[in-house]
Amino acid sequence: MKFLRKLFLVFAVVYLLPALASAGLWYLKERPQSWHDADWSSSGILADAAASPQAAIYVFSATTGGMKGAVASHAWIVTKDEGASTYNRYEKVGWGKPIRRNAYPADGRWYSNEPRIVVAVRGEEAKRLIPKIEKAIEAYPYSSPGAYRLWPGPNSNTFVAHVLRSVSELDAVLPPDAVGRDYLPEGKLFHVDADGRDLHATLYGLAGVSAGWRSGLELHFMGLVAGFDVARPGVKIPALGRFGI
Repeated sequence: MKFLRKLFLVFAVVYLLPALASAGLWYLKERPQSWHDADWSSSGILADAAASPQAAIYVFSATTGGMKGAVASHAWIVTKDEGASTYNRYEKVGWGKPIRRNAYPADGRWYSNEPRIVVAVRGEEAKRLIPKIEKAIEAYPYSSPGAYRLWPGPNSNTFVAHVLRSVSELDAVLPPDAVGRDYLPEGKLFHVDADGRDLHATLYGLAGVSAGWRSGLELHFMGLVAGFDVARPGVKIPALGRFGI
């Protein structure tokens, strides 16, 4: 019994308290009351696509809306072919077409929340990787209508995490508040990234672990992530995000 009490105390300190603190801060924050009230316009992060001939890849993440915003974010992928005058934005949502393309501005706000860049690749490397990204998008197994589940997945973050794992050269993982990123497609319980630098084990997104050069060491529980980074020193606090370099 003492062990169980200590285990519950550790769980409460590591997972519950940060989530409750984040929920309290979110409750006090001014935010749109509905989808129609939200700002979905460009944040101005990206320059005009026609201004640069370079190919480019960006992965964005932004806090989502409603009470989900207390603990969760939404991610999407943006690409630009060499010489192209426009960006292409890809994301998975629970309404409309399963994989949406250019439904919003490439660097648009999400439920009025400013997006942040998770990873950016430009030039020849981006030119080389864009076909791989498009292939990974086409191979995503939950692209049919109705193939979306808010929690524990597959959801918007499951989609982007699938692409990041498939194109390991992007060398990135989604932030800790990207609930659903740890749900492995097709019911898999274990996955090693293509370059072998990260491994993932999960019980259908409900509990699991990720370890490696990119992920550091992460412990997942009910969609919440706690851990620390090695390559870029920092800590990952459930619901609150990553803090460090």
